[in-house]
Amino acid sequence: SATYTVLRHPEGGRKDVIRWGEPVERRAFAELELYRPGGEPGAHADPAADLAERMAVGANSAFEAAGVIDSKFGNVALLRLTGATDGPGGCLGFFKGVSHPGLRLSGWSCQGVTGPVRRAAIGCMLNRLTLLASDHDPDLAALFSRAEQRRVACSPGQPAGVSGDWVTSADDPRLRGAL
Repeated sequence: SATYTVLRHPEGGRKDVIRWGEPVERRAFAELELYRPGGEPGAHADPAADLAERMAVGANSAFEAAGVIDSKFGNVALLRLTGATDGPGGCLGFFKGVSHPGLRLSGWSCQGVTGPVRRAAIGCMLNRLTLLASDHDPDLAALFSRAEQRRVACSPGQPAGVSGDWVTSADDPRLRGAL
């Protein structure tokens, strides 16, 4: 099941949160949060600390790097909780800040049993994101319009969000020939 929540702050901030498969006593298996900061206190707090707190649920809340994917919003750094594995039960988190118009995309995916499957799930999650209404904000509408031009299709067997750059795709690189 999926839940969609909109949180508004009196000082102007807004969070749109989508969660998939939210069990009662542990984190959802996937979450996407879009945050438009306003004048509220803590609006510019450390996004990695916020994401770690949301992902941890009683576990270690420190991150380590887990690669980079390319999405319609540009390169997105992936993170995993320190000591977590790429195997079953592991999760990958991400956050991407866009300074103009002031938007932060963050979330995670625990979908799949391997790191490459989770990276593809995050890439598809971001690439399928569309803007339904901009609340009369032309900068936000322009951001999504530009991003839509970079959208790639997501389908089984086609890893979405894999960067073509061998430096940024160090995890699970595509090789040209047989070993």
